[in-house]
Amino acid sequence: MADGSNSNPFVEDDGDFIENELEEKASEKSPSSDCTDISWDNIAVKLLRDNFVLTALELHTELVESGRELPRLRDYFSNPGNFERTKVETSSPTLQRTSSVHTLDSLDFARYSDDGERQVDERMAVLEFELRKAHETIKGLRATLTKETELASPEQGREGLIPGGKEEIIKLLEKKALNFLVNEYLLLSNYKLTSVTFSEENGDQDFEDWDDVGLNIPKPPSLLYLFRDYGTRAFPSIETYDVGCYVNLENEHLIDLQTKWKSKKDNLESKIFQLENEIIEINKQKDELILQLNEWRQNASSPENTSIPNHSRQLSCENSHPDPANIENAVNTVLDGMSDQGYYEQQHLNPNEDERTIPPSFEKALLETTLNLIKDHRIVSEVSKISDSNSETIILMLARCLPHIVPHVLLARREELIPLILCTTVLHPDVKERDKLLNILFNLIKKPNDDQRQMILRGCVAFAKHVGPARLENELLPQCWEQISHKYPERRLLVAEACGALASYLPNEIRSSLVLSMLQQMLTEDKDEAVREAVVKSLGILFSFICDTDKYGQGFELLKISLNDDSEKVCCAARQVFLPSFALWAVHLHKLEYELLHSFLRELEDLVKSALAVQKSNSSITLPIHEGKFASLVSTLEELVPFLFISVIRTGPYIEKISHNNEEVPEIDVFRFPKPSSDLTDLRVIFGNVNQLSAYIEQYEEHISQEWFEPWEQFNWVVKNLIPRLQEVVSGVGLTIPVLISILSKYFYRICRTFGRTFVDKMVKPKFQDLLVIPEGVDNRVTIGQTALTTCIVPVYAAGVLCSFNSDDDHNQLFRFLQDVVTTLAICQAPLDSIQAAFQELSACTSNHEILLGVLWEAVVHKLALVRVAAARLFELLIQGVSETLISTRVVPGLVTLANDPEVSVRIATIPGFGTILENVTLREMLDRVYMQLQTFLDDPVYRDQHTVQMEIIRTFARVGPNAEPRFRDEFVLPRLAAMALANNSLTNEIKKTDVALQLFEAYSAMSCCFINDQLVQEAMLPGLRYLRQDLSQLAPEREEVMSSMIKEYEAKLDASKSLERSPSQSVSPTPGGNTEDVRARVMSKIKDTTSKAHIPNIFMRKK
Repeated sequence: MADGSNSNPFVEDDGDFIENELEEKASEKSPSSDCTDISWDNIAVKLLRDNFVLTALELHTELVESGRELPRLRDYFSNPGNFERTKVETSSPTLQRTSSVHTLDSLDFARYSDDGERQVDERMAVLEFELRKAHETIKGLRATLTKETELASPEQGREGLIPGGKEEIIKLLEKKALNFLVNEYLLLSNYKLTSVTFSEENGDQDFEDWDDVGLNIPKPPSLLYLFRDYGTRAFPSIETYDVGCYVNLENEHLIDLQTKWKSKKDNLESKIFQLENEIIEINKQKDELILQLNEWRQNASSPENTSIPNHSRQLSCENSHPDPANIENAVNTVLDGMSDQGYYEQQHLNPNEDERTIPPSFEKALLETTLNLIKDHRIVSEVSKISDSNSETIILMLARCLPHIVPHVLLARREELIPLILCTTVLHPDVKERDKLLNILFNLIKKPNDDQRQMILRGCVAFAKHVGPARLENELLPQCWEQISHKYPERRLLVAEACGALASYLPNEIRSSLVLSMLQQMLTEDKDEAVREAVVKSLGILFSFICDTDKYGQGFELLKISLNDDSEKVCCAARQVFLPSFALWAVHLHKLEYELLHSFLRELEDLVKSALAVQKSNSSITLPIHEGKFASLVSTLEELVPFLFISVIRTGPYIEKISHNNEEVPEIDVFRFPKPSSDLTDLRVIFGNVNQLSAYIEQYEEHISQEWFEPWEQFNWVVKNLIPRLQEVVSGVGLTIPVLISILSKYFYRICRTFGRTFVDKMVKPKFQDLLVIPEGVDNRVTIGQTALTTCIVPVYAAGVLCSFNSDDDHNQLFRFLQDVVTTLAICQAPLDSIQAAFQELSACTSNHEILLGVLWEAVVHKLALVRVAAARLFELLIQGVSETLISTRVVPGLVTLANDPEVSVRIATIPGFGTILENVTLREMLDRVYMQLQTFLDDPVYRDQHTVQMEIIRTFARVGPNAEPRFRDEFVLPRLAAMALANNSLTNEIKKTDVALQLFEAYSAMSCCFINDQLVQEAMLPGLRYLRQDLSQLAPEREEVMSSMIKEYEAKLDASKSLERSPSQSVSPTPGGNTEDVRARVMSKIKDTTSKAHIPNIFMRKK
């Protein structure tokens, strides 16, 4: 074939080579004319010589299929040169036409003419033969290629090892075949995405064509068929052949194969029968040996043993007086010998002549008959198997016994079974039994307490470490899922805590899907706050391990649900656990600034804007904002400050300068940063490496401290986005809700302390100073409140920014700022609410008291009376925040100085301050000075006609009377109120008279809630009330009924007291008005009715 293939069929010299060769071979091997038996070879020679090629081809095919191939025909048809020459010779008998490139002869018109029909049939036959030969060639090449593939390099064949038992190297051909079947199964089962992934991972294989696996290997059946057929039959390894034929010539080969198979089958069946008999005999021997072993063990442990084996008797005879050591050695020798199977067999084959041998079945029946052994009893059955136990059988026995033990153990002590159940579950080989044991574990205690839940959770973690993710997912998670809707909250609490405890041991796909869905369902549906709190904590653990970025949005929604929960415990857990964990993930995904923080900031802005819109529509003074929601959002932003700082310092342009070996870097100043609310918001914990954190902070400070430095994206977001938006929120909050001012001040304080002094001086303070512009003179915009000086910006800047650091320069800046604001607001006669809020916020810190008092004393000696009036009003705020020593040495002297001021307005402004001292101070010396000063205001003729002074004193008495000491109220306040009520009767100015009467009504209403003795009621209270009733009957008739009711109640009280004095020996039942509490209740009810009729908001509201 090689020679034929290498010959050139177009060389003319070799034209008659084939025919000559055939003639020569025919002459050599032709039979004699006398021989009547014609061989197949002669027929082939004849057909080839007469050019019956197709007939010869059919003959060749039939002979090949029957296994009697002729070499002559094989060589002839294997040589392509024969058929190339034939094609040339069998061309058209007409004259050859020579083509020309210059004429139309170059077109082969004969191809399309009718003259070529005769050549078509001949050429078709030749092409069919060529096609058949090509198929044979391809088949041969496939066989060669498959063999080469099977003999591939060992490196390619060692890609997969069959686990378990012996390590078998999978061949490349086998790997491709398995891959093809697996891919086919995935497509048929509609796992299209998995099939695509599988195809991509095996890019070197074509899954569309089986020929890519093996060219001459038939495609095996489907993977499902192989699985079902596996192990059903055991066939010996025999050689197989592919046989096919067109006609049934002879089946000698098939008959031969059947004979061989039948003989092998008979041999195997005989061997199987023989082996089964051997197994039966071996089992019998085993039973006998076990019985003998038990008997020998009993004899060895008995002190009166007389049936010791022969060699042990020899040992005992050698020494007539053995010591215990020799006996022990002898027994050990016997037991060691009994453990040898060969010794067992020897004793079994050569038993002692003195011992009898009885059948095991007879012995068993005898024991059962005489000992009354209970049949089919679980405990008896388990105990009887102990002698044959090993580690595996012990586990099986525990699994069988534990379900019967657990119900009979006291509920208070069932936690003692947790280790036993877990060990059995871990080591048990049966999946169903493991499920039963885990179900027992989760239902072991009806309502597990905290300690019991911790025991179970620790056991679950140990289970997860031992068995791995697969068994954890398939066995433990279903138990959790079953308990997710249990009626007892303790069970649901156990599930919530288990989800967090097991999160790190589960595959990421399960964490992102099943566990997350379980926690989400419990968070949104469970009504128990303890369960939701545990769910939130587990979500914090879960999102510290989730890697699927698609779950970011779902996690953020769960975080918002947690932060907006009705329970304060759940919200606190969300801020301290879930939020830090989620924020750390946001930092990793570079989504902290533009997604997480931006979302909370936008929600805060929308809350303030909606409140401002409602306030504007209702024309109300107080901002109608949801304080709890506002506080929650600001607290959330405050918890995110450390993560924002980490994100900023990690992305600066200086990170290339930081070396990983930072042993020389000084440690971070812990006191520089504010105290974290939990360990999860501690910068050292978040960063992980304290030395690296110190290095980053040092480079950050060094970088931004330059006169000009290169900013970066995260830094610009803080400066140009966060701070301006927060300033807008602060401006919109207003000054009516002190709690919100305190929250915002703390937030800015944390930002400043975290980002450092350099950042505050260069970035934060300039932005506030641009808003807080101090005018040089009177500015009408300040007067009407159109600048930041009359907004919440002032207290937030003073308490949150200027107080963030405690150096002398910082204190000087705070002093100058407060002094400028006090002076500016006083000169412009603007409301002092902003500076009062700043003083109130600053007075909470004792280190600021001297600064505040210094500012006020500068105002006390100021040349402008308006500034001194402002100082007098601000002194009132400090009294409640500073110590009595400072009040005695700094506040009272300042108020006394202002009380002696030439300007009446200044002196009047000190009266509320003196009243506040009476409310909060107990030092007798200071109280006496205040009494003297108030006496001066009341008795000095200068103030007698001062309507403003009277109004301020009455208002102060109404405020401090119920809270001041009783002596001051009885000896000073009540008589003075009665005197002022009498004096008010003689006033002719109706406006002033009405103002005083209404103010006295509020003062007496406040005093009616106090205990007043009968003498004061008769001498001071009733006269003043009667004078006031006369005025109210003319000026405010709607209040006259209240006054009359109060007078009647006090008169009834006096009558009751007199009745008790007249008849002390009689038991007098108290009158309806004989009790102070009754008087108070009736007066308050009357006041309420009058208020509702007169449409007065609140007569007890303090006027400012």
